[in-house]
Parts: sequence; structure tokens; C-alpha cells
Amino acid sequence: MSETENKTLALNTISDESTSKNRKRVGRGIGSGTGKTAGRGHKGQKSRSGGNVRPGFEGGQMPLQQRLPKFGFSSRKNNNLKEVNLKTINGMETVNIDTLKESKVIGKAVKKVKIFGDFEVTSKMNIEGIKVTKGAKASIEKAGGSVKG
Repeated sequence: MSETENKTLALNTISDESTSKNRKRVGRGIGSGTGKTAGRGHKGQKSRSGGNVRPGFEGGQMPLQQRLPKFGFSSRKNNNLKEVNLKTINGMETVNIDTLKESKVIGKAVKKVKIFGDFEVTSKMNIEGIKVTKGAKASIEKAGGSVKG
């Protein structure tokens, strides 16, 4: 066995030399090379202890995130309205908000529905309590269906 293997190593002496870095000790006198101002320059906010600016601050200039244009819009007024194409409900006998929710054509939160589309309906359908466009109403009545308020 070699000499290094015989020594008992304490935990505080173990180190991985390849990953450890020697931290530069600044502000330790004139002779150290980084004494006095310790690499912070003279005066100013960044030279003081605890003095720094927040991320994105540009010295009073309008920040980039405020200079760029805003985009997108989500109306809070019409979130509960859904438009349904006549093609998707073709084949249903009775059409109201409950039957549309059951067949998962519309979501659970939808409160108002409007049917649109000028499409040749093959089956007779009765629509109750849903708004319908002129073209959709004509197509439904042509197939022998009815539209009630």
C-alpha cells in the first residue's frame, strides 16, 4: 500500500480539484490589486452595498417589454356564446342547448348558441330555444323541420 492510502482522510480535507475555483478576495488593501474600490469603480448606485437595478431596467429609458406592441384580445363579454355549423348537427332529431352539450358539440360553460350555414339537411330536425340564421332556417324548413324561438 502506498503512503496516501494509509492516511485517514477527514471529510473537511476531501476536495475535487478539477471543479473547485479559487474565489478572488476583493477589498483587502491597496497591495492586493483589487483593493479600495474592489473593482466596482467610483461612486454610483452599483458601487454601494445592496445597490443594483432590477432585471430589465434600462437606466430610465423605456424598457423593451413596454416598447413592443401589445397584441391579442379576449372578450369577456362573449365567452359564453358558441356558433354551431348546420353540418355538425345534421342527423339530430331535437336540437337544444342540453342535447348539444350531451353530444359534446358545445362545452359545458356555453349559455347561448347560434346555428349557421346553408347546407342541405337530410333529416327532419326540431330546433328549440336556439337562434338560427336565415340560410340555416330555410334549409331546416325545406327538409321538413321546425324552428321554435
